[in-house]
Amino acid sequence: MGFAVMTMTEAAAARVNAIVGNSGPDAKGIRVGIKKGGCAGMEYTVDLVTEPHAKDDLVEFSGAKVWIEPSAVLYLLGTQMDFEQTQMRSGFTFVNPNQTSACGCGESVELKPADLAALAKSREGQTSAV
Repeated sequence: MGFAVMTMTEAAAARVNAIVGNSGPDAKGIRVGIKKGGCAGMEYTVDLVTEPHAKDDLVEFSGAKVWIEPSAVLYLLGTQMDFEQTQMRSGFTFVNPNQTSACGCGESVELKPADLAALAKSREGQTSAV
C-alpha cells in the first residue's frame, strides 16, 4: 500500500479550496514544488493548477487537490502543509522533517533529500505493530 508524499491540515485544505473556488472554472488545485533561491538555498513554490501534469503526485484531503512536482518529492516526503493567518502575515507553512535550516526571515530553507531507507524501516515498524 502506498502513502501520501505530503499531508495537509484542515486549514490548508480550506485555503486550497478557497483559492480554487475564486480562480474560475479551469482551476483544479495547486502545485507545490521547490526551487533554488533565497539566502538558505531553496524556496517552496505554490502555483495554481489548471492542467495537472501526468507525472505529478496528487494529494487530496477534504476536497482539496494538491499536486507535487516530481523533482520535489524526495524533499517533501513526510511534510505537513498548513495555512496560517496572523496580524503580520498569511500563507502556507510547511513542517518538513527534511529541513535542516531556514533563513532568518523565513522565506527560504535548506532541505536534504528524505532518507528512504529510514522511511522504509519506519513503515515496516508501523505495519508490524498493527
